[in-house]
Amino acid sequence: MEEGLHTILYDYLLKTGMSEGVASYLNLLIVLVSSLILAWFLDLIIWRVLRNLSLRFARKSKTNFDNFLVMNKVPRYVAHIVPLTILFKFFPFAFFHFEYGGIVALKILQITFVILTLFIVKSLFRSTNDYLKTKPRFRDKPMDSYIQVFMIFAWFVGILTIFAIITDVLIWKFFTALGAGSAVILLIFKDSILGLVASIQVSINDMVRIGDWITFEKYGADGNVSEITLATVKVQNFDKTITTIPTYALISDSFKNWRGMENSGGRRMKRALVISQRSIRFLHPEDIESFKNIELIRDYLSTRDEQITSYNTANGVNKELAINGKNLTNIGVFRKYVINYLQNHPAVNKGMTLMVRQLAPTTQGIPLEIYAFSSDKRWENYEYIMADIFDHLFAALPYFDLEVFELPTSLQGKEPNVSFS
Repeated sequence: MEEGLHTILYDYLLKTGMSEGVASYLNLLIVLVSSLILAWFLDLIIWRVLRNLSLRFARKSKTNFDNFLVMNKVPRYVAHIVPLTILFKFFPFAFFHFEYGGIVALKILQITFVILTLFIVKSLFRSTNDYLKTKPRFRDKPMDSYIQVFMIFAWFVGILTIFAIITDVLIWKFFTALGAGSAVILLIFKDSILGLVASIQVSINDMVRIGDWITFEKYGADGNVSEITLATVKVQNFDKTITTIPTYALISDSFKNWRGMENSGGRRMKRALVISQRSIRFLHPEDIESFKNIELIRDYLSTRDEQITSYNTANGVNKELAINGKNLTNIGVFRKYVINYLQNHPAVNKGMTLMVRQLAPTTQGIPLEIYAFSSDKRWENYEYIMADIFDHLFAALPYFDLEVFELPTSLQGKEPNVSFS
């Protein structure tokens, strides 16, 4: 019965008076072309039906996952399944008299089916990836790395399946043979394996997220992470260049992630004024009276001056020399002024560390370091706030008879042109 179905056209051609050879080739040509035309027509019809159904479903659906399925051509690839199945059914009719050609044609169809399956899987993974990126929980996760791992595994299985189809060897025998060649495989996929391990560690330990600002001096990266894949991490630097970093470098080398600063209440300002040592001196009573005109330290000077005077009087200190007893210095008063100035500055976060500290003297002078946090963490505003603070402090130094060290300095020995009236 089945053989009769396979030879209907062939028997008809023989009845018309054709030779067996011509009838065989003509039967092959007619059935093959007819099958291909039918498959193409069905593919077109099914694709249009699936497209219309997808559009209708997308309008009614509350999720946008179906939109990503259409964008990644999942319905288009699925539409190829039925035409391919039709070819599987009709090719035996076409190659009934050509056994070897039929075997080759069948293997080509099987390989095509494997490749089509891989494309469908790839499109599904991409759609899932695109959909998850729209979710806040997954937006900063390295989903591209996981998709690449799955696709590497899928392509690996697919290629083994294709080899099994071509060679007529059972696929499990290929896996057996892989045991002997595992060292070569590890060498070939070394970067992928390292990247996979790194991606898992990065994700579990939450070391880097997409959108994080990182600084990686070894690779010259200083910007925001734009993409995390199995093999590389892309960083868009602030100068708009792109730096590519191996994923495994994130766990093997040291880098700086600024996420903690961005999630905190401020951005650190840490900069020093280098004071010339020659300008530092004890304050005389007339200096203290003069400095009381500075509003930010008026109350401090009045209270502190009374305390020092009481102490020196009670202990009978000889004040003919300023070094005796307790004294105020111009740098100490200036340090207090800076603290009060920062505490009254609207752009400084008062809830975080705020101090003015004197560092160890250097050959250039005495560094007076300001350590505080700006409330605004945006780069442009942060730089403006810090510059505004130091503009004021540089201009305030002469009021305390202090000088910034310069090399060379052309102002050494000159008195500051400052007066209080």
